[in-house]
Amino acid sequence: MRIMRTRTYVTALLAVSTVAATVVALAAPSNAAPNDPLFGKQWGLTQINAPQAWASSTGAGVVIAVVDSGVDLHHPDLQGKLVPGATFVNCPAGQRPCGDGDWKGTDGIGDAADVHGTHVAGIAAAATNNGIGIAGTAPDAKIMPVKVLETIGFYEDMADGVRWATDHGANVINMSFAGLPHEQLLALLGLETRLSDAIGYALNHGVAVIAAAGNTATPLCRDPAFTRDVICVVATDRNQLKTWYSELGLKPDLKVVAAPGGAALVNCDDDVWSLLPTGAGTCGQQDYGTLAGSSMSSPYVAGVAALLAAQGRNRASIYNAILSTARTPLLGRGVYTPLYGRGIVDAAAAVTS
Repeated sequence: MRIMRTRTYVTALLAVSTVAATVVALAAPSNAAPNDPLFGKQWGLTQINAPQAWASSTGAGVVIAVVDSGVDLHHPDLQGKLVPGATFVNCPAGQRPCGDGDWKGTDGIGDAADVHGTHVAGIAAAATNNGIGIAGTAPDAKIMPVKVLETIGFYEDMADGVRWATDHGANVINMSFAGLPHEQLLALLGLETRLSDAIGYALNHGVAVIAAAGNTATPLCRDPAFTRDVICVVATDRNQLKTWYSELGLKPDLKVVAAPGGAALVNCDDDVWSLLPTGAGTCGQQDYGTLAGSSMSSPYVAGVAALLAAQGRNRASIYNAILSTARTPLLGRGVYTPLYGRGIVDAAAAVTS
């Protein structure tokens, strides 16, 4: 039987014009803003009410697996934040995994695909209140870097990464990638099951699985976000509007929420600030910059899942808290719409639900 090797373009989840290159570890006390210099630019944390949640939970003791393009293990805002990871890309025959999940740029700087995993990791759980850079959604959660793709990825590698993360202690898995449309059709027809089977394995082991909706403005959450019992995350801009590029939040199980993804236009501060590999910064920063896409939305929700997991909740309770407390602009909570799914995730409401 022919084995399908399915390509998944990471850049499909980075909306166009997402890097405005020509423009410019301790949790914070509950009654004060963190001292991270770029915190004031992090409108996404404000939109999801993350700082208000930190009085109840900071994610301590929880591991978020960033199943992605690798993470800069040496970034100053990830020091003390990492647990051992793994690489499943370009491994020698019979050797899987074959590395530690580190980001490796061929030119030392990297393109949008190379920096992707580092940016995602920072949104989820960058070191917070350490006097540098940004704050993370779950300030005291740990990051497990699992490298499964570069510019493109294969379902085999992604599936192995998800299983490895599950077996090595991940409480939350974030997947900020999506299959191409024809590959989604294969998955829907049951002809490509490697990744969905691996996700099922994670779910059966109590792992909360979060995935980006996609950036091609079509109605359905893209695979793997379309997979049953994965929380699909659509993207919003800083005005809480569903973005022009994001998929709509349609999937049969209605496990869909929205979170900040950025405008993907020309202004750095309208997109999402996070980490970039050291020396690859944009927007006037050395090690930081902005990107936009549903890739950025997903780790906000993964961070909220970590806040909830740190409270001792199981996966069902985590999902219920995220979905039931999300809010839809003008409509409130408990309302499902194709634009927002259950609504914009609300960290403060979730941790007190």
